[in-house]
Amino acid sequence: MDDAVLSLKYHVSPDDFKTAGEASSDVKNKLKKMGLSPEIVRRVAISMYEGEINMVIHAYGGEISVDIGMEAVTIVLKDKGPGIKDIDKAMEAGYSTASERVRSMGFGAGMGLPNMKKYSDEMKIDTTIGVGTTVTLIIRLC
Repeated sequence: MDDAVLSLKYHVSPDDFKTAGEASSDVKNKLKKMGLSPEIVRRVAISMYEGEINMVIHAYGGEISVDIGMEAVTIVLKDKGPGIKDIDKAMEAGYSTASERVRSMGFGAGMGLPNMKKYSDEMKIDTTIGVGTTVTLIIRLC
């Protein structure tokens, strides 16, 4: 990873749909001010938002670190949630373990992980049942 020009940290609260998306919105605004291309800003915002929402829905909140470098934006989403039982299944578009309550609010469509993969250049998932999950996303700037 290249040297970070800007490092940001965010806390995500569990089940807090009121503030969900604020971290990804903040990063989006900072990237715009830095003059990054609209396509890069869009890819970072979408992939980070999906991860942030997943933390609100499925985990017990967590922490997000964002390193904006000269060559890439690296996003690390770390939670202490239940872990992902079947990563292959979770990567299937439309598969969701979200509750009916969450679905009734318009979330939990099963596109979080697939969209994170689609809009990033690299995605790594480390998960341990009962311990938590860390998802690392890399979006190259060129």
